[in-house]
Amino acid sequence: MAELKNRSAYFEYAIEDKYIAGMVLTGTEIKSIRGNRVSFNDSFCYFSKGELFVRSLHIAEYTHGTYSNHNPLRERKLLLTKRELRKLENKIKERGYSIIPLRVFISDKGLAKMEIGLGKGKKLHDKRESIKQRETDREIRRFLK
Repeated sequence: MAELKNRSAYFEYAIEDKYIAGMVLTGTEIKSIRGNRVSFNDSFCYFSKGELFVRSLHIAEYTHGTYSNHNPLRERKLLLTKRELRKLENKIKERGYSIIPLRVFISDKGLAKMEIGLGKGKKLHDKRESIKQRETDREIRRFLK
């Protein structure tokens, strides 16, 4: 199964809450996701008329696609329950909160899903602490082996 993670999201943001959202895709997009051809560079989620969309998520064109191939950077709608959407929209109105794509994966039923996180951007000193914590964890693991 394809599972693609946005590693920089955990470094750039302090994630407080996570949600699993469905994605509205075309046929060639799902084939590219199954081929692990997704890039999260500068991708973000936003609300438009009460609906949640993801922008700048690059899903490469399918190699065997014909004239019906998709636009790699098009906006894609995310599917959540109304209650989850209202909760997220209220949190976004607070200062500093963002919705970040964390990973894209294929569910057990064969559907493409996206895990999104509600988080605040880290400051420079927070990033330094993340690096320090990661290095100490690495040292501890090295000594335990």
